[in-house]
Amino acid sequence: MSNNRSGVFIGGLMLGATIGALTGLLAAPRTGRETRKLLKKSANAIPELAEDLSTSVQIQADRLSASALRNWDDTLDRLREAIAAGVDASQRESQVLKRQTAVEDSDPVPQQLERS
Repeated sequence: MSNNRSGVFIGGLMLGATIGALTGLLAAPRTGRETRKLLKKSANAIPELAEDLSTSVQIQADRLSASALRNWDDTLDRLREAIAAGVDASQRESQVLKRQTAVEDSDPVPQQLERS
């Protein structure tokens, strides 16, 4: 989950830097020609910036996907172990009950009559 947050953070950081740079260029005390030249350079850099952002987001998504898959596999393994332990415990309890029933059935005098 932190991988997803860091991807969003990086994307926001890059977007904020771009907006800040453009705002700084527009507010800077330069001539129109210089400002247009800087804006053109910035506009030319936007596709590269977008590609970097896209790559970063893809890397973060891959990491998140791999992490989720590992967590899912771990959860399934624990669930299988819990089910197996439950089945074993149920079988042991069933065997204990069968033995108790067999002992009670083989007793010729019921226990209540012995106490009387």
